[in-house]
Amino acid sequence: MDIENLQIQIKTFFGLEQILAEEIKKLGGRNVEIKNRAVNCEGDLGFLYKINYSARTALKILVPIHQFKAFNQHQFYDRLFKFEWDEFMDVDQSFSIDATVNSETFKHSQFVTLKMKDAIVDYFQEKHRRRPNVETKNPDIKFHLHIDRELVMISMDSSGDALFKRGYRREQGEAPINEVLASGMLQLAGWDGKGNFLDPMCGSGTLLIEAAMIAMDLPAQIFRKRFGFQNWKNYDADLFSKIKEFRINRVRQFDGKIVGYDIDSRMLNAARMNVEAAEMEDVIEITKQDFFESKKELFPLLMVFNPPYDERISINDDDFYKKIGDTFKTHYPNTLAWLISSDLEAVKKIGLRPSRKIKLFNGKLETRFLQYEMYEGTKKVHKLEDKS
Repeated sequence: MDIENLQIQIKTFFGLEQILAEEIKKLGGRNVEIKNRAVNCEGDLGFLYKINYSARTALKILVPIHQFKAFNQHQFYDRLFKFEWDEFMDVDQSFSIDATVNSETFKHSQFVTLKMKDAIVDYFQEKHRRRPNVETKNPDIKFHLHIDRELVMISMDSSGDALFKRGYRREQGEAPINEVLASGMLQLAGWDGKGNFLDPMCGSGTLLIEAAMIAMDLPAQIFRKRFGFQNWKNYDADLFSKIKEFRINRVRQFDGKIVGYDIDSRMLNAARMNVEAAEMEDVIEITKQDFFESKKELFPLLMVFNPPYDERISINDDDFYKKIGDTFKTHYPNTLAWLISSDLEAVKKIGLRPSRKIKLFNGKLETRFLQYEMYEGTKKVHKLEDKS
């Protein structure tokens, strides 16, 4: 592994690739190339540590270590058995394998995972007369196997646990939004910590916490205890310590307000527990408030929210979305509002034409992230109403 010129693949959600690419460039990534749900780049070992620690829209960060073609299972096993696995792990380390397969030759991910496991174990047994343990829950080393037709690529997962696991979630609602998706939405909406922020249906508080982390420029993984790369043979503890120290010194004070409303007491308690776990009680204000009975109190204001849907609360969709539109128009002049919804028919009842529509996925649900602009004293709202 050339630690000065690592080939790196960073996974993300559909629709967030451009945001991730910008993060990578700011952190010093080279030869950035946008793919579907991923961004490829190059960087040194320090960059690999930085991107794991700081990137907000990365799900996992892979470093390819071996690539070959295999036209049958015997070739597949043979090429893996002959690979120098002890360059990348010790026999006393545990490992796991996850696989993605798109191939007529190798149709079942479980089968190729088992063959790769056998090849690694047999390699160590022959060379060292000992066998490493396979551990699915908390392995020392995570390998990622990707097969596209006959092309096989083996990568090491430098992140360990998926990077949406920020470490602050103590409680969650019935339909929580993923932390990486939440941060991506905020960046798509242009949130940079200047001004004030409102989530009027805050649920368990994910958007609020991610908004505060952006506003204060806190690294995304400030609460994480362990990364996958810390078990690698080339791990440089001093380098990682210096990177963390340098990054923490960039944290800034936030002078605006970040406010969350909800009407569900259970959700409010969950949000408060998560905010406390993130040590942001002084930054985030959570209030029991019905958005439909609220008025704009913060100037300037960016609003981003994930309206509850049937998994979270029983609502009459048409009436619910009409109330959102009425509240926008009546009580939130001069406001930029964004919402995410998988109910593309119901959002039409808002009665305003969105100025932007971005396709995203919330889990497996296809959604639209919609921007609405409300201006007081102009014909803009009325024009949008007429065209909706």
